[in-house]
Amino acid sequence: MTQTIVIKIGTSSLTQPQTGQLALSTIATLVEVLSQLRQQGHQVILVSSGAVGVGCARLGLTERPKEVALKQAVAAVGQGRLMRVYDDLFNTLGQPIAQVLLTRGDLVSRSRYINVYRTFAELLKLGVIPVVNENDTVAVDELKFGDNDTLSALVASLVEADWLFLLTDVDRLYSADPRSFPDAQPISLVKNINDLTEQVQIGDRASKWGTGGMITKIAAARIATAAGVRTVITQGNPGNIQKILQGEALGTEFEPQKEPNKARKRWIAYGLVPMGKLTLDIGAVKAIAQERKSLLAAGINAVAGEFESQEAVELCDRSGKAIARGIVNYNSSELQQILGRHSSEISTILGYTGAETVVHRDNLVLT
Repeated sequence: MTQTIVIKIGTSSLTQPQTGQLALSTIATLVEVLSQLRQQGHQVILVSSGAVGVGCARLGLTERPKEVALKQAVAAVGQGRLMRVYDDLFNTLGQPIAQVLLTRGDLVSRSRYINVYRTFAELLKLGVIPVVNENDTVAVDELKFGDNDTLSALVASLVEADWLFLLTDVDRLYSADPRSFPDAQPISLVKNINDLTEQVQIGDRASKWGTGGMITKIAAARIATAAGVRTVITQGNPGNIQKILQGEALGTEFEPQKEPNKARKRWIAYGLVPMGKLTLDIGAVKAIAQERKSLLAAGINAVAGEFESQEAVELCDRSGKAIARGIVNYNSSELQQILGRHSSEISTILGYTGAETVVHRDNLVLT
């Protein structure tokens, strides 16, 4: 059976820790495994980090740059070298590849989101393996994915993949950091990611374990499983991919949701960047979360941020916890005037006849 498989590999797996040079043996194994998957009829997408790390090694830099402009320049140097290596190795096996560089802005616009989907669809139809990375050369902080775990999950969601593999430097998810807690218990299967907080102590975000480690991978698994994508966190040996597909219990497997969000809802939930925040009263929270109703102005207690109509906002309860995300029918200035008011009063207050709902249920997704 043909399946669509997304594989994400990080800088730590692609490069040698001491020198920052490419770990060619690992890359060669990865190329061989992915080419075999293609020969078996599967559609394959590779999300590859490493551009900045390779650029640093190429330029003789001893530490990762912190200044944005320098980091972007180094990424431009490294990306070319990284793709040259991939292309040479894949070419020896007769497997064509394509470079796809994305920024968050490519997913914020609905038309660009659909265009990216169509590009992936055509590449996969042609038997090409897309090699995806964030376009670090031009990405700005406001429109960055932040990490390739998130990027890979969004790509898997976009193409409605069957599998997402997150290759990392630990063999699986544990109940705590096994480097600090020797009695930490391994977790092989997660049936419901919402119950994971009862099993796992992720630790402080400032810790080595938390930053760029399991926190981002669990967040990626949440995005992917909501789209119906089976997700696996496993040690960075590419050979594990085939073994897992054949049924071996390696790494931590996250079961997909039984009723995944539809494509437009996934775009609202994960493609858009929230530009503001609406705080709701208890009645509005119940109406949205339990009764699947639209949001009315009467249920809004407070408005934060500046945004325009048709931009995304987070919907929060009175404690500040985000419960949903949606596209608003009014800008922030208008909402400040109509919050807490009945829908029948909106036209009188604003001077024109607008939508009865602030966020229609078709443009709202629970988070």
